[in-house]
Amino acid sequence: MSMAPRLDLRQSQSLVMTPQLRQAIKLLQSSNLEVAAFVEEELERNPLLERDERILAGPDDGHRVDPLPAAAAAPDSHSAAVSDALPQEHASPLDADWSNVYDAGGGFESPYGRGGRADFADDLSGVEDLAAAGRTLREHLGEQVRLTFRDARDRLIAAQLLAMVDAAGRLPVEDAAIAEAMGCAPEKVQAVRARMQRFDPPGMFARNLAECLAIQLAEQNRLDPAMQALLDNLDMLARRDRPGLMAVCGVDAEDMAEMIAELKRLDPKPGASFDQLPAAVVVPDVLMRRAEDGSWLLELNPETLPRVLVNRGFYARCQVGSRSRDDKVFLAEKLQSANWLLKSLEQRASTIIKVAQEIVRRQDGFFRHGVEYLRPLILRDIAEEVQMHESTVSRVTANKYIATPRGTFELKYFFTTAIAGTHGGEQHSAEAVRWRIRGMIAAEDPEAVLSDDAIVERLRQEGVDIARRTVAKYREALRIPSSVQRKREKAVPA
Repeated sequence: MSMAPRLDLRQSQSLVMTPQLRQAIKLLQSSNLEVAAFVEEELERNPLLERDERILAGPDDGHRVDPLPAAAAAPDSHSAAVSDALPQEHASPLDADWSNVYDAGGGFESPYGRGGRADFADDLSGVEDLAAAGRTLREHLGEQVRLTFRDARDRLIAAQLLAMVDAAGRLPVEDAAIAEAMGCAPEKVQAVRARMQRFDPPGMFARNLAECLAIQLAEQNRLDPAMQALLDNLDMLARRDRPGLMAVCGVDAEDMAEMIAELKRLDPKPGASFDQLPAAVVVPDVLMRRAEDGSWLLELNPETLPRVLVNRGFYARCQVGSRSRDDKVFLAEKLQSANWLLKSLEQRASTIIKVAQEIVRRQDGFFRHGVEYLRPLILRDIAEEVQMHESTVSRVTANKYIATPRGTFELKYFFTTAIAGTHGGEQHSAEAVRWRIRGMIAAEDPEAVLSDDAIVERLRQEGVDIARRTVAKYREALRIPSSVQRKREKAVPA
């Protein structure tokens, strides 16, 4: 065995995660908001990138400015010269396929056009059309504190209570603990809290849910002994033990139904109506509509596509005027980064539309007939059809939404597990089975409430081979009580 050093030549394959490849993968799994924020950062960082400010043409103009980034600009003479002079390492193509990215025919524009007002008025919206900023909970309560308490000590205690109240309007701390922390008598804190509990909205500064509801009922002069007994036994109400509640409160079934209905009209979290952030509107990435022949047409939402261009003319001028080698290296790096960004955006758009088209083709029954016809689907099915890896399909469907005639859905919604059919029959989607369970329970006879075993038997008659524990799991996910609780509820007239 020789111990002398020697030089061997070996050949192997390995995947190198370059920064550009990481960028492309990151953009692929990002939502449209995250992509827009990333593009804004690149616009500030890269002088060769610029925003495409051209207005999209209307559907009747016969032509349209393509909102997808790289194919939007035709190169000028300077651009062509620069492109030919660039070495191959600066091109870094991603092999994007543009054949199914955007449908030039038709559109989803507003009937009022791309700008202006819906009533065709010339003036734009003014300040008076903007929504006023809402008052916060503490601002609303603080104004009532200033109008209610004149004594400085009472105001100090009220300010402490106001600082301790939570977003729902509860103050679960006992008066004795607050008095000890402030160095005053518990009776003083109790008196201040009692006055603040009558603030608007009623039910604030309560220690628990029962006290919150009691304050609201007292404001309506509806807190009688029977209602107080009901509030003292809210745990029985949560268990839907109406016969036990009727015995505790000393009322019949009709009065109990009225008392429960009155409780439902109250606000269990009176402070939650304040400080609410506006609900985030989901902007779909893919738009779907029906063609004249009954098929489905898909196109990317132009409002979510970043519109950026590479200013090759500016690059050419800088390249000619720069004498320093560092300047030329800097410009080459920025041009390579800009090209990679645009090609990554192209690849992302092409992949999204390709995966969405295959999902729509597989779930055609859902879009035409409803949830009952949703088919079981896994990532591997789509990956094999579009010739991509499962991880790529997973990234594409994450945080991406499609607007359909049946509503806006996340692309991951259409991937459901399969439940075997009886006697080796056709498999069923788990989501479709959950929908069937909900429909069975909604249509059940009050005199013959369906148990989980009965639901299993019915599903097996319909060709679904399902276990009882699976039915129970789906029922609990739908927040449907058990058959015992449903029978107890339906035994009492509503």
